[in-house]
Order: sequence, then C-alpha cells, then structure tokens
Amino acid sequence: MLAALLERLRAAPSRTGSVIITLYGEAIAPRGGSLSLGHLCQVFAAMGVGEGVVRTAVSRLAADGWLERTRQGRRSFYRLAPRGWAATEAAIPLIYGTLYPSEGALRLVLADRGVEAEGLGQIAPGVWVDHSGLSVAEGAVTLDLSGPPDMLSRMAARAWRLDALAARYAAFLDVVSGPPDRLAGIEALVARVLLVHDYRRAVLRDPHLPRHLLPPDWAGFAARARCRAVHEALRDESEAWLDQAEGESGLLLPPLNPRRFTAIQD
Repeated sequence: MLAALLERLRAAPSRTGSVIITLYGEAIAPRGGSLSLGHLCQVFAAMGVGEGVVRTAVSRLAADGWLERTRQGRRSFYRLAPRGWAATEAAIPLIYGTLYPSEGALRLVLADRGVEAEGLGQIAPGVWVDHSGLSVAEGAVTLDLSGPPDMLSRMAARAWRLDALAARYAAFLDVVSGPPDRLAGIEALVARVLLVHDYRRAVLRDPHLPRHLLPPDWAGFAARARCRAVHEALRDESEAWLDQAEGESGLLLPPLNPRRFTAIQD
C-alpha cells in the first residue's frame, strides 16, 4: 500500500505543498499546531522528497497565507496561518465526520444569474439541484421535489456527476487494497498522511447526498470504511514517531483526538 501511495505522489511532484497542508491538518494541528522545519524535512525525506523542494514549498505556502513561520535562533518552525486553519477546519467534518445523512430531500433552484453554486448540483443552464437547504440568491425560485426514488436518484447522479466521483473512489480503493502494511515509526506516519491525502481528493468533492439517493453499491461507503480501518491500524506507530518530534514550544503535545473518524454508519 505504501509503495502505491508513494508512486501516486511521485507522479505529481507539484503536490508537495498540498501534502504539507494535509500533514498539518491530519497530524500536527491536533498536537499544538507547530512543527520544526527539520522534522518536516524528515517526514518528506521518507517520501523521497528532497529538502530543497520542501523549503521551496513552505516558503510559497507562507507567502500565500497558508503557513506562518517563527524562528528560534537558526531553527525555523511552521504552523498553519489563518487561511490554512480555515481550510482545515472546513475539511475536518467532511473527511472524518458522518459522511452521508440518513434523511434529506432534493430541491430545484431556478435563477438567471447570481446563484451561489458551491455545493449545488447542476442539470442545465440556470437549473440547479440542492439537497441541504443551502441559501440561494435573492430572486431565485425553489421547488421541493418528490417522486419515485429511482427517478430522484438518477437526477442526483446527473446533477453531481456521481460517475466521475465514483471513479475517484474506485482509484483510491485500488491503491489502498488489502490489509494495511505492517509499518513502524516515520513510515507509518508517511502512509497515514498519504492515505488521508489520497482519500480527501475524492471526499472533498463528494456532495454528501442522503443515503437513499445513492446506489446501494456506492463506492464512497467502501472508501470511507477502508480509510478508517487503515488509519486506525497506522495510528499507534505514527503517533509514537510524533511523540519525539518538536514544535516551537518543545516536544509536540499529546493529540487532542487520536481517533479522528466517527463511527462507521450502518
């Protein structure tokens, strides 16, 4: 599994900055939020990413408002800046929380322009579909939808392009197949970070539709269960390595919530 995750990372070396943000959101923010540049470079060295690439990436992230740096003598420490914290806090319930609600209905949204489209599906120009009661632009017409469940499911699949999302989940399941590797120390941390990073690439695009609007074999169910199980298997060894890593106030604090995923839904 780790080899497959590393192969996907190396196929897109420009992802280093994105993986750094995943590392902070997944493992550093729950432990005080700050990590030394030296330990950050150690983590990425275990991924096969050179120190120069990491230094360039953190400099860009700091310039763009994702990270902020502090110095103690010749040592540098990085933590999430407000922009990074905001993105992380928005992603946490989507990655680790209850993914698919048990209830919910579709609503049609009709508007010529000015609709806030984020989170809405679209089936035609000026015609959107909502399942969560999002507020829409003034002047929009909304219609609650009812009808045969299979028809509503097909409308949802079309509006949110579920076939493309299912392909992303299937690719994740192909990479994270079988039982997790028996990894220790920094390798367990690397596998855990890349696991969450690969999973989030699909789950952050998921509209989180009610379960009754999804196909029974929806790949998102299996992907979440697989991610949670592997994450649990890697937790103790990865946390043991983090116990000896340093932030600006000394050793990292104990994690606030080591079991990050909520219980799997029935």
